[in-house]
Amino acid sequence: MGLDRIPTIDISDETARQVVVAAGTPDVYQGHPTTLLMPDGHTMFCVWSIGHGGAAGPMARSDDGGLTWTRIDDRLPPGYKSHVNCPSIYRMVDASGKERLWVFSAHPNMPRIVSEDGGDTWHELEPLGFPCVMTFSSVVRLRNGNYLGMYHRRSDGQAGEAKGETLLEVMQTESADGGLTWSDPRVALALPDKMPCEPFVFRAPDESELCCIMRENARKGHSIVMFSQDEAATWSDASQTVWELTGDRHAGVRAPDGRMVIAFRDQAPESPTKGHFVAWVGTYQDIREGRPGAYRVKLLHSHAGWDCGYPGIELLPDGTIVATTYIKYRPGSDKHSVVSVRFTLDDLDQRVRS
Repeated sequence: MGLDRIPTIDISDETARQVVVAAGTPDVYQGHPTTLLMPDGHTMFCVWSIGHGGAAGPMARSDDGGLTWTRIDDRLPPGYKSHVNCPSIYRMVDASGKERLWVFSAHPNMPRIVSEDGGDTWHELEPLGFPCVMTFSSVVRLRNGNYLGMYHRRSDGQAGEAKGETLLEVMQTESADGGLTWSDPRVALALPDKMPCEPFVFRAPDESELCCIMRENARKGHSIVMFSQDEAATWSDASQTVWELTGDRHAGVRAPDGRMVIAFRDQAPESPTKGHFVAWVGTYQDIREGRPGAYRVKLLHSHAGWDCGYPGIELLPDGTIVATTYIKYRPGSDKHSVVSVRFTLDDLDQRVRS
């Protein structure tokens, strides 16, 4: 158990830190965002769906590091509104240096749109043809220049949520041409009594290995972690994370001092912040060695129980971290909004010390 092994800081009521990207209304539920920070350090994109696991369609752009946002839905191809469930946005560069921005969704069969001009115009390409529950929850570049994409699907290979005896399996595929084509997916992890999903993959600080943290949807323990020292050719045996990292849809950044900041929907058993939007702060070695880390942060309070998370998280050049989620962040009749929280580790460290 965790509970009191490390401090928990609560900044969830500090509204000056919060930026509403897309406000919910009594009729409109804004759900499941991901974000992308461009190399210039201030241009950001955010994509999300309408309704819980619903249709794609919205996109917003910020030119000031997420302080203000402009909707650019009208730049997107008409067919994008028929893409369903948790769109994810990534930037990939091919071997010739050509940059493309991609938005992948889950259904039907992992559809996608692409921009080749920095997000000014977009067009639709054919779906990847991969049945899935959700599209890529992580894309990371490998040493050979390929991109590794990881997602999860039902163990029977069908699309949609797993039901009854059907379990989940984590899949991986690679692109050698900047996202245009992908290899045949293969199973990265399947467990007979658990349901690993929503993989978050990132590199160790010394570049020596990949770490993959996953949600455990059977709720039979903590979250799941595994490691690869051969660029995802093979993975270590899966094990449980510490209590403090137990949650859904992890996403993280490495802060300027090397520490990891990982945001997620808290699902740690008996946690006082269970169901809310939290972040964990610690070192990579804390993850590797199963240590609890430095502290956790309650970023936003969910007024709709467990229904939040699926974050985008970005590190700005000045050290500001921008964590974005969907959440019913205040009481009342308005449904979920897409909301960002802004903070620095210097500020949070001072609170821990005080």
